[in-house]
Amino acid sequence: MTERKTASGLDFEEMRRAIEECDAEALIGLYAGGAEMKIVNKNTTPNSPRILRGKEEIAGYLRDVCGREMTHRVENAVIGEDRAAFTEACEYPGGMKVLAATTLEVWNGRISRQLTVEAWDE
Repeated sequence: MTERKTASGLDFEEMRRAIEECDAEALIGLYAGGAEMKIVNKNTTPNSPRILRGKEEIAGYLRDVCGREMTHRVENAVIGEDRAAFTEACEYPGGMKVLAATTLEVWNGRISRQLTVEAWDE
């Protein structure tokens, strides 16, 4: 696999590997200390999104997600100068699927802002 970085220095292939291998600690290391993550889904709508501020809050969320028994596959990546976007196809053992579309803002090699929009099977 070819190593791809944004001009701002984020190693996207390292991020892909960490997501697909559920390596929470590697993912946490990709975020800036003052990063912000916004999550929109059925329960946290655009009018009232879940917003995680700072690396500590984001770390708790990532450890929870990576600790679940499910698979993650990064697809459709688009890498820009200071942004990246991708979809993530996830599946629980019982067959329930989740599709997430994520955009990242990158500064100085670290994720500074993230927006994820999720759709879940029900």
